[in-house]
Amino acid sequence: MSRVIAARSVARLLDDFDRSPAYKGLAEALRVLITDGRLPLGARLPSERELTAALDVSRTTVARAYAELRDHGYLVSRQGSGSVAALPDSAGHRTDHLLTPSDTRADTIDLTCAAPLPGPGLLAAYERATAALPPYLAGTGYHPSGLPVLREAVAATYDARGLPTSPDQVLVVPGALAGVAVAVQALVSPGDRVVLESPTYPNAIAALGHAGARLAGVGVHRDEDAADLVTAIRQVAPRAAYLIPDFHNPTARLMGDADRERVARALRRTRTTAVVDESMVALGLDDEPLPAPFATYSPGSVSVGSVSKAFWGGIRIGWVRAPEHLVDTLFRARLALDLGSSPLEQLVAADLLTHGADLLEHRRRQLRASRDAARAAIVRHLPQWRVGLPGGGLSLWCELPAALSSALVPVAARHGVLLAAGPAFAPEGGLDRFVRLPFALPADVLVDAVERIAAAWQETQSSPGSIGRGPRTPMVA
Repeated sequence: MSRVIAARSVARLLDDFDRSPAYKGLAEALRVLITDGRLPLGARLPSERELTAALDVSRTTVARAYAELRDHGYLVSRQGSGSVAALPDSAGHRTDHLLTPSDTRADTIDLTCAAPLPGPGLLAAYERATAALPPYLAGTGYHPSGLPVLREAVAATYDARGLPTSPDQVLVVPGALAGVAVAVQALVSPGDRVVLESPTYPNAIAALGHAGARLAGVGVHRDEDAADLVTAIRQVAPRAAYLIPDFHNPTARLMGDADRERVARALRRTRTTAVVDESMVALGLDDEPLPAPFATYSPGSVSVGSVSKAFWGGIRIGWVRAPEHLVDTLFRARLALDLGSSPLEQLVAADLLTHGADLLEHRRRQLRASRDAARAAIVRHLPQWRVGLPGGGLSLWCELPAALSSALVPVAARHGVLLAAGPAFAPEGGLDRFVRLPFALPADVLVDAVERIAAAWQETQSSPGSIGRGPRTPMVA
């Protein structure tokens, strides 16, 4: 059932709008609310009669505004459901051949991507960034280190977390994965040993593999301490370690202060440089105080972050925070990959880091509701599955009663749900008893997804040996 937005709520969100002509101004104001996320996609807008009364305008004004939005794809009329908020379809708008199969059905729920939808305030950040852009148009547009305003904003976030940071220690890159790639380019040579958690982020596994690193995976589970990680670092003495201590992807584990100190001590003894992925650090959901940044304990670490997971994946802006002695090495490695990020996107990121507190709190509220709904649905419909309640991040890491996640994936696809099987997160193979369920989508969508997965799971169990793997999804975000 579509969520219904009351006419008085829409009127309050609209506040005032251009009335020359009124229907054009109303249509544009509603379009902004839809693209900004303040009118959620799939929500049913008030009837023309109801909105006419709430806004004190003519029925013709509302009717023409709604027609304008329908013509451009921002409203869809459904029999019995009224006018529903939407975004216009275009080639490449919703799917990408690297993320989803080309034959994806319109009613398919994609759970391969742990990334949020845009929230209220995002469009306003783009508008402010556009207004701030003209001074940058006088130059070439190349800023390999990043715009000073963004480097200062990133440094300020580390200062606020208790890790003093100079803007000169910050290198802006096109997303956290690009930051990992830069660090790998600078630190790892073919044949070097690299320790990383298992499971871990699949695209980081790929980046390290393409660099020719010899990977040593260390088992990590949500409620375990870092003893195995410490032992592995001491025994392997790796050149580098890729770690996700803050709401680990996919297990959502949060490494505590004591464990950070133990791991940092092992890194110092083996002269290992940690590449620390902090993509999820802003997504604490239970208002618990966070440990100090990992680099507080391991000053030689390279930290990577971005605005993508907290705000929107379409903002391809991330950063690398490095100790001073590695800044030049990382900068040279970066120039071998690209010459800089879009100035407009950097201005958007700087705006969000400085003024995005309300949007981030909206994101946390939505994620809490989605997390709780998804977990409750799993407990109800898949009682044999084991799943915890993570304190942050974007995913539930589910343990199946049998090693069938690879078999489940193609069956779930036939039921209209795209999943990433456990082995995608395994540096050295295995983990077929696990599956990741991101909770970035709205709660009602996730409940629907779990019900479909439950049906697929029953089918998978009934004939696991006869089920093929189906088409592979090349990338998991």
